[in-house]
Amino acid sequence: MKNSVFSQALNFKKWENVQRNWYKFSRNYLSIIGLITVTIILFLAIFAPFITAHPEAVARYVNFSEAKKPPCLSYPFGTDTFGRDNLTRTIYAFRVSLLMSFVVLLISVPMGVILGLIAGYFQGTWIDTIIMRITDIFLSIPPLILALAICSIFPRNLLTTMLAISILWWTWYCRMVYGTVTSVKGEFFIQSSELIGAGKLHILFREILPNCLSEIITKITLDVGAIILIGSSLSFVGLGAQPPTADLGSMIASGTKYLPDYWWMTVFPGIALVIVVLGFNLLGDGIHDISVVEEI
Repeated sequence: MKNSVFSQALNFKKWENVQRNWYKFSRNYLSIIGLITVTIILFLAIFAPFITAHPEAVARYVNFSEAKKPPCLSYPFGTDTFGRDNLTRTIYAFRVSLLMSFVVLLISVPMGVILGLIAGYFQGTWIDTIIMRITDIFLSIPPLILALAICSIFPRNLLTTMLAISILWWTWYCRMVYGTVTSVKGEFFIQSSELIGAGKLHILFREILPNCLSEIITKITLDVGAIILIGSSLSFVGLGAQPPTADLGSMIASGTKYLPDYWWMTVFPGIALVIVVLGFNLLGDGIHDISVVEEI
């Protein structure tokens, strides 16, 4: 009976926290715009095969009779030099961009968080020195420059792009978690866990890691836009996803050859890139505001 009452009280407290955080988030109208934008982009990316009018445009498809058509009812974003629907390719490009961000973060976040936890907990030891000096070396290299160097050496495809970005991206999470760990490892709840004989894994992942989650989630949301921007930059110079894969960067690059006569080939993918990056940045700012208020 006591356990049941305690469980209900705990669930009520969690629900109350969710309601309070949502209230704080909803007070920022830009964050709501970001949430709506991200939701729409995710919907379009997931259901692209069912909502696009010309799904064949993302494959090896050529229809020169429809080439370079300006925006109209049949083709709201116009067509490219091969007669492919730009709207369909833009929606499918969201899939490529989100997939790239997901894979990069799936590799980078666990790696950076674990290394940051270990280095922060063993601060002042040789473990800390090795991990953080390697991190500093990678942080000294601009992400785009290193990604360009790697993609120019290895096969030019989406997989290489994701791996090239991941090689450097983990360092930001390592540095961030390291700072949080060094600030909380001297707290009483950590000392109490050590005194009762708790193992180091328990202390790292059950006591310290929860204190880093708000910062990690905020950074993940903000990083999606940055990763998409870097991936599109690589595709723009021909080192990212290769044709006929629909990618915002490659679509913008191919359209620049025909400016200003066929402006829609560049303008609409460019606007789509701005919207997706801005949406995730606004959403990340809203989540950041919640975490800041909680800390205060």
